[in-house]
Amino acid sequence: MTMAAKESYIQSMFAERIGGGRFGKDTTIYKFEKIKRAKKEAMDKNPGAELIDMGVGEPDEMADVQIVNRLRDEAGKPENRGYADNGSAEFKQAAVDYLKQVFGVDGIDPAAEVNHSIGAKPALAMIPLAFINPGDLMAQTIPGYPVMATHAKYLGGEVLNLPLTQENGFLPDLSSIPDEKAKRLKLLYINYPNNPTGARATPAFYDKVVRFASDNGVVVIQDAAYAALTYGEKPYSFLSVDGAKDVGIEIHSLSKAYNMTGWRLAFVAGNALAVNAFAAVKDNYDSGQFLAIQKAGVTALSNPEITQKTVAKYERRLTLLVEALNKAGFSASKPAGTFYLYVKAPRSIEGGASFENGEAFSQWMIREKLISTVPWDDAGNFVRFSVTFAAKGLEDEKRVMDEISNRLRGLKFVF
Repeated sequence: MTMAAKESYIQSMFAERIGGGRFGKDTTIYKFEKIKRAKKEAMDKNPGAELIDMGVGEPDEMADVQIVNRLRDEAGKPENRGYADNGSAEFKQAAVDYLKQVFGVDGIDPAAEVNHSIGAKPALAMIPLAFINPGDLMAQTIPGYPVMATHAKYLGGEVLNLPLTQENGFLPDLSSIPDEKAKRLKLLYINYPNNPTGARATPAFYDKVVRFASDNGVVVIQDAAYAALTYGEKPYSFLSVDGAKDVGIEIHSLSKAYNMTGWRLAFVAGNALAVNAFAAVKDNYDSGQFLAIQKAGVTALSNPEITQKTVAKYERRLTLLVEALNKAGFSASKPAGTFYLYVKAPRSIEGGASFENGEAFSQWMIREKLISTVPWDDAGNFVRFSVTFAAKGLEDEKRVMDEISNRLRGLKFVF
């Protein structure tokens, strides 16, 4: 059999969920690839210039030295070398203590209502396997993180998109869901504080979610990856609302709060049946995160003051960024949480370029001003700035913001 024949044979075997026989032949260029290409083009045309990357969606610092030292100490211990399976009791208890200390959540059973995950992303990918049959319906907010919806579709499920609009405070309008769809709905995925909008859910909204879920028999999945990164108020949790544990679970990640993105550690907490279902699926996917990493995670969760230093840095940077963008004519305001600033994309520049959407503006910013952002056009035309850019201390942060102001000076954006 020739090599060409072998390639043709394999090409015909791909599952429809990833494109079937069309897999690998799609010439569509997705937005992150467009951003990558535009950045390279801009740097090729401007060798030696500084590209200000405000599109990075991960922390810009190392994990705290306490956490790193705990990993170093634990990695050499023989008792940590084996399979972790569904997690250590020590990590589960630390998660329970963390929920109580930081969010005021009480009454979580570490044995039955908590389980660890090798990062929040795998948890979001696995949960549909526990709930979604072909034809089942889940809802997700848009713009947002699509992993759970992608896997629901892989399983033959349907996805209902709930737009997040500025007029509604970037909260989904649950009353807009038709009764027929509400009764069919199995999963509701929400994410607060929200990526990319930076919006924070209110206790009143969470209470509405609980009532909606209870009335319609829906399982709620609250993605709390940014829960500890909030400004102006004490962080709070979906699980702090009466009845939340009856209808859903919350996923907490150590990536953003503790600068542990590459460490891959998270936990799922809440309804015992849902947690157990996740654990059953997980048991068939992985053998648990390295116990030394889990023990380093215990050190992290036991020291929430580490996060407060990070929160102070992001809040300072967001304040500076809002000021810089508003000088340039944007209507930006500091978000309630996350390290993102979500702003409406201009339609044009007076006497200059026009932009049909956020993506067009983002591409222009990279190529013409060497400022990288991420466009979101799911519910209006917006761009997302991230304050996880590389900078060494306050003076360097101010220098970066002054540079943004200088590059945008004299432009009159039309919104």
